[in-house]
Order: sequence, then C-alpha cells, then structure tokens
Amino acid sequence: MTLRRSTRGVPDLSRNSYVACARTCTVTSKQQGEQAAAAAEGSGVDGGNGGAPSVLAGGFSDTGAADAANDPSGASASAGASAHVSASDHMAGEPEDTAAAVQHFHTHSIPLDMEDIERDWDTPVTDAGIAAKASVIVRVGMLDLGAGTGSFRVREMMHRIAYPLGVHVRADVNLTDIEAACTDGKDRITEVVDLPTTGVNTERIWLLEHFADWFNVNLGEESIYHAKPTVSEELVEQLDNPASRKSAMRAVKQARREPPKGQYAQHFDHVGAAAVTGGNGITVRQAHDRLDLIERRPPLYSPWFSGLASALACAAFVFLLGGGPYDMVGAFIGAGLGQFLRRLLFAHRLNQFFVTFVCVALAALACTGTLRMIGLFDPVALQHDTAYIGAMLFVIPGFPLITGGLDIAKIDFPSGIQRITYTFAIILMATLAGWMVATIVHLNPQGFEPLGLSPLVNGLFRLVAAFVGVWGFSVLFNSPQRMCLTAASIGAITDTLRLTIVDFGVPPEAAAFIGALLSGLLASAWRSSVRRGWLPPHLGYPRICLTVPSIVIMVPGLYMYQAMFQLGQFDTQSALDWAFRAFMVILCLPVGLAMARVITDKSWRYDI
Repeated sequence: MTLRRSTRGVPDLSRNSYVACARTCTVTSKQQGEQAAAAAEGSGVDGGNGGAPSVLAGGFSDTGAADAANDPSGASASAGASAHVSASDHMAGEPEDTAAAVQHFHTHSIPLDMEDIERDWDTPVTDAGIAAKASVIVRVGMLDLGAGTGSFRVREMMHRIAYPLGVHVRADVNLTDIEAACTDGKDRITEVVDLPTTGVNTERIWLLEHFADWFNVNLGEESIYHAKPTVSEELVEQLDNPASRKSAMRAVKQARREPPKGQYAQHFDHVGAAAVTGGNGITVRQAHDRLDLIERRPPLYSPWFSGLASALACAAFVFLLGGGPYDMVGAFIGAGLGQFLRRLLFAHRLNQFFVTFVCVALAALACTGTLRMIGLFDPVALQHDTAYIGAMLFVIPGFPLITGGLDIAKIDFPSGIQRITYTFAIILMATLAGWMVATIVHLNPQGFEPLGLSPLVNGLFRLVAAFVGVWGFSVLFNSPQRMCLTAASIGAITDTLRLTIVDFGVPPEAAAFIGALLSGLLASAWRSSVRRGWLPPHLGYPRICLTVPSIVIMVPGLYMYQAMFQLGQFDTQSALDWAFRAFMVILCLPVGLAMARVITDKSWRYDI
C-alpha cells in the first residue's frame, strides 16, 4: 500500500521559536502506512519527548557581520530543549484570536518532535527512517545556507552528509530557502526550509566542513574536506567546551592536556589510524546535538570589537582609495559608531534594510561631525568632503555579491540572480542614506587629494592598509583569528598588486579581474598545502572564507556612492558614468574567482 502524507509544523513553545514548513512523504511499507493513517485520524504527535530539539533557522546580516546569538548578522541561537507542546494540546488550551493561532504554524522548518523522527531519536543514524535521515541532511544545508555560502556549496554539503546514509538528494537552493527531495531507495520524502533573513558567518561554514568529516568518519567513510580527520574529531567533540565559545582551537588544545571525555571519547581510538568499518557510528540524537552546538554558538567578537574592526577596515579602505590622514580619521570614527549601532539594532532582529539606512546615516554624520570639529583647529579638515563615503563602506554586501556571481557561473541562475538583487537592494539603501546626509549637510564629494608619496613608500603603506582592511572585514564575517590573518595575508598581496598595476596603466576593471584571480589561486594553494601536510592541519579553511574577505576590499564602493550622489543632483550623465564604472569592476571580481576555481577544481572545470 502506498500512502501520501502531509505533516504540518508543530510549535516549539519551549524555545519561543517556531519551525515548520510543508513536507510530503511517500511511505511504502504497510506498517508505516498504518501509522500515518492513525496520525491522520487525529492521534497527533507525542510532544512529550523533551530530548528532541527543534530546528531554528539561523538569521544573519546583509554584509557579513556575524554578531550576537540573537542577531540576524550572526550565528542563530535557540534556548535549550525542554518539553514540547503539540498543536492539539495548544488548541485545547485558552482561546486565542485567529491571527495568533495561525502565527503558531507560520514557521521555517519541520520541527524535530515529529513522531517519524522521534521514534528514531536514539537509533543509529544509518538504521533510522528516511524522515530522521532527511532531518540531518536538510538541517546541515539550512545552517550552511544561513551562513552565507553559495547554493553550490550547500548542495555539495548536503550530498556529503547523505552519502554515508545511502540517501540520494535532489535540492533546489535559493537565497533563503531549500527544497530537498531525499530517497534511500525504499522511501521518499520532500522537505522545504526557508530562512527569515540572510547573512554571513564564516566560522559556521568552517565548522560545518569539520562536522561533515566527523560524520563521515564515524559512519565508516573517509574524511572529505581535511586530510587528517583527527582535527575534525577534536573540533566537533569540543564544541560543548566553554572555552570553545571564543576559540574552537583553544578548546582543542586544552582537551589535549587530558584524556578525552564525553559520549564521543570512544571514537578517538580509531580516528587517524584507519577508517571505521562496519559500525553504525552515531545516533540521530548525537548528530543533532552537534548541530545544536554549531547553530547556537555565540559570535566570536563583542559589539565594541566588531566596531573597532569596522573602523580599522574602513580607515584602511580610505587610504587605498587615495585618502589622507583626516579622511582616515573621519572614516574610523564614523564606521566604528555605525557598526556598533548595527550590532545593537540587529540584536533586536530589526529589518536589515532599515538598519542599513540608519547605520549608514549615523556613520556619515559622525564622520562629518568629526571633521568639522577638527576643522575648528585646522581648517584644512573642512575640505575633506569625500571622507564620509569611506565611513559607510562597512555595509558593502561582499559575500552575496561574490557568491551570486559564482552561482551564475555554475548555471544556477535563480540563486545567483536573487543574491545579486539582494546585494543591489542593500547598496541602494546605503547609497540613498549617504546621499541624504550629503544633501542635508551640504557635502560635495569630489574625490581625494593626491598624497604625494613616493612609489616605494606608497606601496608599503598599501600593503599594510590592505592587510588591516581585509583583517577587519574578516572579523565582521565572524572569522576566527587564524582565518582572519590568513585572508589578510592573501588580500595584502593581491590588493597591493592590483593597485600597483593600475598605476602602470592597466584598466581598473582588468586589475580587479587579475586581483580576484590571484586571490582564488592563492586560497586554493593554501588549502592544497594543508591537505598535503605542508601546513598544520588546523589551518585548512574553506576557500570561500579566504577569497571573499580578500577581494571585498576591491569592491568599488566609492564609485557606487558617487553614482547615487550624482543621481541625487540630477546629473544623470555623471551618475551613469560612475555606475557603469562600478558595474564593470563588480562584474570582473566573481569572474576572476570563478576562473581560479575552474583552473584548480575539477568539479568546476567540467559541466557534469
């Protein structure tokens, strides 16, 4: 007998979050059909198992500041698992108006306290039913998508998790939603997940790679992303260590001083010596416990440190654009205050377009006010009207811009177009806020005055500024410090080269392509060196986490803000000139990265 079933989401009131979506499932066995029929007759779902935590779709910011645990720009968080309340129990309680009742079912993914998942909660994941297997696969994809990575990486990650389970996955991935059909050859299930917002969290992208290796090794397969699975084993094991909240590697180092403890200690004996064979490895509960820890990780950096990183990055950005000391000071103050406020507002989950507008306006006003105050002592500071543009560069959505271009390169047009549209929507809000401030306070940005530095001195300063700028943006992306320094080293080389060849007459668009291409090649070389054992294994980072921060500083933010300013002055010819300059550079950045991936990655080299 074949029965087609639809399961509705159940509110998880203990978490003050609601997770649900439409899911259809084809059940082929007679026993499962009887269970589904019983459920359809009103038997409901047993919500009393407090051991099955629900999935909360992570939220993030528009440009990559992975912030507070309840911040759309950072790692999402949920409260600890406790008793669940079923839909039938809730409806039997105190009466509510229709809107409030409907809201309990307006959620983002299937909760885990469904019967078809709960019955396999303590079953080895390889022996679990298709619903439990799909819950792990889709949740990993959801967390990866929420961290800001491209749709091609999300699909790849879901396949990596599905492979040791013997499950085939077909997934459509967009900017904020996933529709995945999973089958193990006997049963089939389709799940839909949507995210309330989007953003970037590079630490989560990195940890999910290690989770995939940990998952595969403990199910008898070889590691995928890292040559030494012991690193992944230790990282995933230590996620519940309090020291891991600030540094996952620090927790690993502390754990090495004492014998492994906890429910995963048994795996340390065989990892690194030989792959596990013939064992079931881990249960559904254990897999979701690790994913809970990844999902609920607090941000690595406090709001004030994030503001400091933003200030340093934008001040360095201004120097690379040709600004002088006064311009850098104004950008430092404005960007620092703007990013600090941004963190505070995102902590309340406010709409990110609104937050972008408010924070850019504050940054521009703070920069202008700083220069006006300096002008009381040195009137030269009053002539630096372009500095306010540098103070607003911390909101540039570099990650969705680059991943959108890479998705298009992989012929994934729906996701690519959505990401690029989202990018331009954020840019529109930011430039509109900047134009309003400039009009109100009567600014007239005409560019930066030449500094008159010698080529050698200018090159050295550019090297330092590029390093600091990329480091700052990496902090905004919630990268661990080693990842920040690695990306900064790559960015210092590539951006200095880009600016130098522009000085020699190379068009800025071609220079941007060369810089992005070199960034991609260097990131691939770094990853390959780690896999070959030439570099320590814990320095193996996803390429996307190194390449995007290293080239986001090449995004022509000055061109985009100038285009909006000229448009606000109704000088359409100048506005179009600046806009097309920006478009050409923006076009060349993802093309350069895509070329690097084609050269170094077989999965990109062929359309298969």
